[in-house]
Amino acid sequence: MDLTVVAYVIYLLISIGLTVWVARTLSRNGRVFIGDVLQGNEKLADAVNQLLVVGFYLVNIGFVTLYLRSSEDIRAARDLFEALSVKLGVVLLVLGVMHLGNVWVLNKMRRRGVMERQHTPPVAPQGWTPQTGV
Repeated sequence: MDLTVVAYVIYLLISIGLTVWVARTLSRNGRVFIGDVLQGNEKLADAVNQLLVVGFYLVNIGFVTLYLRSSEDIRAARDLFEALSVKLGVVLLVLGVMHLGNVWVLNKMRRRGVMERQHTPPVAPQGWTPQTGV
């Protein structure tokens, strides 16, 4: 009995489920970083967050579907588990790299925002000093 189609279905269900879970986690927790970077502009923070989630879905689900194909015949339960472990392991590694990449970008954006706020003068300029010696 060929279990290749069964492996495909299980792989897709688990991979897409994991992608949705990671995306929701990133969205919920990343919004705090984005809101901080955008200095409380909630509407813009929500829009940027949603765009990041859509991009995350596109990249990861695209990878999952491209990686679906298997060159080996899956004839027994052992073959099924071995094929799934390799495929899901790679998907988990890709999700982990994407997650770390998102965290790195969000942190970089947040640090840039903090630096900009620290370099803002405490009071607005009140005038110009005339240039001398020219």
